[in-house]
Amino acid sequence: MAKKKASKSKKTTPKAVSAGKPSALVDTRVIYCGDNLDQLKNFPDGCVDLIYIDPPFNSNRNYEVFWGETKEKRSFEDRHASTQAYIEFMRPRCVELHRVLKKTGSFYYHCDWHASHYVKIMLDQIFGENSFENEIVWKRTSAHADTHGFGHIHDIIFRYSNGKKPTFNIELKEYSQSYLEGYFKHTDEYVDTRGKFRINDLTGSGLRNGETGKTWRGFDPSKIGKGRHWMRTPEDLEKLVAEGRIYFPSKGGVPSLKRYVNELKGQPIDSIWDDIPSLTTFSSAAKESLGYPTQKPLALLDRIIKASSNPNDIVLDAFCGCGTALVSAENLGRQWIGIDISPTACRVMAKRLRDVCGMREDEKLWRIGRGFIVRDLPWTLEQLSKIPPFEFENWAVIALGGIPNKAQVGDMGIDGRIYPVSATPKKKEGELDFMDVWYPIQVKQKEKTGRPDIDSFEAVMMREDRTKGFFVSFDFSDGAMSEIQSFFKKSGKSIIPLTVKDILDEQIAYKLA
Repeated sequence: MAKKKASKSKKTTPKAVSAGKPSALVDTRVIYCGDNLDQLKNFPDGCVDLIYIDPPFNSNRNYEVFWGETKEKRSFEDRHASTQAYIEFMRPRCVELHRVLKKTGSFYYHCDWHASHYVKIMLDQIFGENSFENEIVWKRTSAHADTHGFGHIHDIIFRYSNGKKPTFNIELKEYSQSYLEGYFKHTDEYVDTRGKFRINDLTGSGLRNGETGKTWRGFDPSKIGKGRHWMRTPEDLEKLVAEGRIYFPSKGGVPSLKRYVNELKGQPIDSIWDDIPSLTTFSSAAKESLGYPTQKPLALLDRIIKASSNPNDIVLDAFCGCGTALVSAENLGRQWIGIDISPTACRVMAKRLRDVCGMREDEKLWRIGRGFIVRDLPWTLEQLSKIPPFEFENWAVIALGGIPNKAQVGDMGIDGRIYPVSATPKKKEGELDFMDVWYPIQVKQKEKTGRPDIDSFEAVMMREDRTKGFFVSFDFSDGAMSEIQSFFKKSGKSIIPLTVKDILDEQIAYKLA
């Protein structure tokens, strides 16, 4: 194994660390929009240091979420009707991921109980059984009711290496309060500075012929039990006595080593991770949530990236969803690459990098190693006319700086909302803070929106009592434009018609998504 470093794990998000010079092997700080199998084939061999993927689980569930998962290739109900289909989908992608991983690199595959055993067999075949390093159990929740058996409250994360000396930095976590209170009970004259102490054995099993096998202060280690030896030389033991670190039992038993609570550096993290809560409503990390049901907490990715990479190493997430791995990598001073098939997810990632990390999506800045870019988004009229309707709605709403409606049906004629900068949070008794001032957005993936569509949107604005609304389409008929003017004269409420060409020409999506 590579030289190990110890670092104490913290639950707080670290300040962003400035990453060094970008890699000469592959472009970094790039989000690629498209099928990761196609994108990965363009990468050179052995170009990334750490890969983390959280692909859709074979759970036969549909998530109607931020970017319409039911309409994308990641949907299990459409793409992975069986475990075999899931493995066939993942195998060529994992082969490519193995190819682009450096010999000092590590690969983390996040999954759950539905297909983890099949995934393990597949990864053994691709990476080799001897490259398997860990099966990490992440306890994501404390309780889950299941009438058919024991509740499923954990995920599995498989860790594989790609060589004999993978990068691995030992991380430490705080000891539990129950452990500290249960074992550190003794006090002495150093309690004010060192805290309470517990006693540990000063001997190890087996006989030794050297210094550690000699009699010390009348105690012959070879006669203790079946034969033991001192853990330190007699000279070092005397130094510990002088420092008050040896405990001598009042009844003359074998001396022991004092371990003080205030001097503990931390407990090495093992393969059971029960100290990182998921992004539930009751979690302290819930403020990170973007509304994506399988979004993972930053603390989880921070732990993985700290353990298996060093500053300026390249981190790749080929199913990056809402971009948690990218945010973590940027905060920790790593280079990163993200891939996702969803255009909306890519825009959400870009917005998150700007909002959370303070990065700028700028080609010129990216070329000098400061900004980031998004590649292969559908930016032409023809491309946008062919993407799924819910994807198109999300693209348009986010392009205007709005928040998409999560529902595909029953949205009450509102595809998204824009909250103006001047809006201030208000609060009603018994309710959470919310923005009372907002403008509705209606989106139609039509060649030409007609008057009936405008009539319907007028009803929405009257029902919601909004003074302004936005309507996005590829074009508007003369009747639609006439009705917009008539509605303003009658009600004083404004409908702003925007064509897709308007958005593209003004680069609104680039600036506000």
